Amino acid sequence: MKHILSLFAAVTLLSGGATVFAESAALVKEKDVVIYSDEGFHSAFPSVVRRPDGELIVAFRRAPNRAVLGEKSTNHTDPNSYLVEVRSTDNGETWTSDPSLILAHPYGGSQDPCMIQLADDSLLVASYGWALPRDETWKTWGNVVNAGKFVFFGGYLVRSTDGGASWSDLILPPTLPGNDTKTAFNTPMPAYNRGSMYQGKSGRIFWAVARHVFDENGRRTENHLLTSDDGGLNWDYRSPIAQDPEIVFNEASIYETPKGDIVTFIRTAKFDDHTVIARSTDGGESFTWEDTGFQGHPHFPLRLPDGRVLLVYGYRHKPMGIRARILNPECTDFKESKEIILREDGGGSDLGYPWATMMADGRVLVCYYFNVGNGTRHIAGTILRIDE
Repeated sequence: MKHILSLFAAVTLLSGGATVFAESAALVKEKDVVIYSDEGFHSAFPSVVRRPDGELIVAFRRAPNRAVLGEKSTNHTDPNSYLVEVRSTDNGETWTSDPSLILAHPYGGSQDPCMIQLADDSLLVASYGWALPRDETWKTWGNVVNAGKFVFFGGYLVRSTDGGASWSDLILPPTLPGNDTKTAFNTPMPAYNRGSMYQGKSGRIFWAVARHVFDENGRRTENHLLTSDDGGLNWDYRSPIAQDPEIVFNEASIYETPKGDIVTFIRTAKFDDHTVIARSTDGGESFTWEDTGFQGHPHFPLRLPDGRVLLVYGYRHKPMGIRARILNPECTDFKESKEIILREDGGGSDLGYPWATMMADGRVLVCYYFNVGNGTRHIAGTILRIDE
């Protein structure tokens, strides 16, 4: 296993403003940690932020381990799937043992809590979920997304202005143009996606969301851009990010480079699991996408102190685990970047979805959900140290 990742410091030349990179530091894996684990629950899909005082908050989705109730399997759709969080005040060494509730949706189970911290220190969480109707009336409504008996109800957001002590009522994002998909409530589907939003230099929040398309090839998803200029209360449609008649584009994380490009890292299906990168050079008004050539399930970009980007992602092919790459500040060298293995001891494909943050002590925490020996799905982390 590779434990040392090359980092580079950018040096701006006075002549012509060109930028070159010289090796300056190494990112060294210190250890793996367990953030939250309970045999009674399937815990998955974390996100993490560092508060101004250095406290870490990890949000995740927790649902019953159905074996406790005598059932044969635990699935990603569950009417008792809630959004919760745990905290650390010692740079990820120890965590609160009893999760605090972010949201128990009144009509069904919620999925991935995608949390970011805004410039005013407020917290914004995007999620989505599934209802479990008692009959199948929904089959008469037209294009409805279902997983067995569960029916999708699309996306929502919640905000906190007090560090997560309390959370707002549900904020429903708009329905995307051209949407003809209905929810479990027989209403147009609100926009949703799993992945990190990003607040740019101007204060604008960028969010890569998904739209379902039904045609002769079946159902697939594509990605589109929404933006908010008021902290996530209201959203405007901007442009398509990635569309194709065959390829499925779905879970996506978005990022603004120092130059101002809007870059999106996208998980795919029907494309050999290849990661796609989409780029906008006009502030999100238009995008072009291309194949990166590597596989990921899915991704999160973290800006490092030297300006480069640590891209972390799950890996659901043997040996299963968590992987990473280090990209230049503009994220243009993805084809030349080296793949680094953070973990390769996963006991099954139900793992991944990493998220990362710089900690107050200058180390990096990468959090994700994991299983060892195909056992309890739990929230774990890898701590990386930057050596000068």
